[in-house]
Amino acid sequence: MVKHPWRERSLNALTWLIVAVSLLPIAWMLLSSLRNYADIAAGEQLSGGLEFRWENYRDIWINVDFFNYFKNSLIVCSLTTLFSTCVAACAAYALARFRFRGSNAFSMSVTVTQVIPGMLFFLPLYMLYRNLGQTYGLVMLDTYHGLIFLYTALFTPASIWIMRGFFVSIPRELEDAAVMDGCSRFGAFVRIVLPISAPGIIATATFVFLLAWDELFFAWVLTSTSDVQTIPVGIRLFISQFQHRYDLMMAAGAVSTLPVLTAFFAGQRYFVKGLAAGAVKG
Repeated sequence: MVKHPWRERSLNALTWLIVAVSLLPIAWMLLSSLRNYADIAAGEQLSGGLEFRWENYRDIWINVDFFNYFKNSLIVCSLTTLFSTCVAACAAYALARFRFRGSNAFSMSVTVTQVIPGMLFFLPLYMLYRNLGQTYGLVMLDTYHGLIFLYTALFTPASIWIMRGFFVSIPRELEDAAVMDGCSRFGAFVRIVLPISAPGIIATATFVFLLAWDELFFAWVLTSTSDVQTIPVGIRLFISQFQHRYDLMMAAGAVSTLPVLTAFFAGQRYFVKGLAAGAVKG
């Protein structure tokens, strides 16, 4: 086999170029978060030498009450991840292991929902939430449970579609052996399938958390007070209230990426392993 070192070097160079281009906006955000707002407005982030304004990160917690938005995002996204992953695991296992009337139609409907823009659900969803509050006294607007219910419903179909591939790749014989040893079908699912599919579950949970953390549209239109508004909404409000404080906006954006980066790098090994496992049918 003839090797082509120049081809390998070209591909490596192209890869690093793509990585550099992808990281450039993040580096520019971090640099801007440590500069004076006047320098940013004038486009002079690179001037001023090594004089960094670390107090920008202190000011976002004091002047903007950023902690409140941060707390709301953690509550909403964590519970959404938990509920969506649990529901998706049960549904995906049922679709992967059992054949029942309507199973194919249900699998197809789960896939089709991913090509429908979420914005189409806004008007009927808003009317539903408003009527639940006015007619039945179940307040859904401007509440934690309203956002959590919505995010769980939005992200569960994609989670089902992803996790189904993980369960299909697990040999059925392992469960049959556990059932013969005295386990129930549910016991085999909990004791055999879930531990084996842990990389896929972690990958799915990471996927849901990232989607929920960055979601802005529904969080913007379904909340009206800072008691439940998440980080994307807080940054959006920050733009209208402090239009010239680009330094604080960049600092807020940098802080908001920390949980996302932490979640991704903590589950990176499982994320890659889970995607590879889900791509192969056993």
